[in-house]
Amino acid sequence: SGVICEIMNDDGTMSIMPQLEKFSEEHGIGICTVADLVEYRMQTESFVKISAETTIPTRYGGEFRIIAYENLVDDLLHIALVKGEVDPEKPTLVRVHSECMTGDIFGSRRCDCAGQLHKAMDMMDKEGAGVLLYLRQEGRGIGLVNKLKAYELQQKHGFDTVEANLKLGFKDDLRDYGIGAQILVSLGVKKMRLLTNNPKKMIGLEGYGLSIVEQVCIEVEPNEYNRGYLECKKLKMGHLLNMHSGKS
Repeated sequence: SGVICEIMNDDGTMSIMPQLEKFSEEHGIGICTVADLVEYRMQTESFVKISAETTIPTRYGGEFRIIAYENLVDDLLHIALVKGEVDPEKPTLVRVHSECMTGDIFGSRRCDCAGQLHKAMDMMDKEGAGVLLYLRQEGRGIGLVNKLKAYELQQKHGFDTVEANLKLGFKDDLRDYGIGAQILVSLGVKKMRLLTNNPKKMIGLEGYGLSIVEQVCIEVEPNEYNRGYLECKKLKMGHLLNMHSGKS
């Protein structure tokens, strides 16, 4: 059960967080945000269901089982590519890849997304097992239109990828891995060898009954168009790159 009300100050104005914190201390009442509720429900309830499943032969990693998952929160479809059998007792090679239409489909050289996607598939093929999640989180969660606007700011004004996102009013990375974690759990994954250069992604997938036993870096050669982008990820976002590359 729950009650929704508005807490007001003595002068009739609406209380904001500093005033609510004082009120909380005075009356011994806890504070919970909407974000806290969302995080709790994501960890205790399942919001994904399988919509379709088949197998596909691929150019980059041989045959995969492909599963379309429907996200009941916003009706987006996410894809899981599964190689071999998932053994809950053994660490599974996992790549959580956020959608990049410009790179993955059109071959944009401004990022290293397609290279990492294809390399991950190849690594899973060689290992004989693995799970690749393809999540609908274009442009680090800001969407395709804003991603293209960020590109324009970088091209015309010399901003890096972090500065461009901030200029548009976004944080440097808005991706949410809760749905991805739920998909992994539904596939029987418990222990992971996570294919990523991004330490934040390691944190984002924990807390759902998943254990990350190893971070496996996945780098591709930089080019003249994405070298600055990769350097920004290494210096400002903490990605583990040797500058032969990295997406996250």
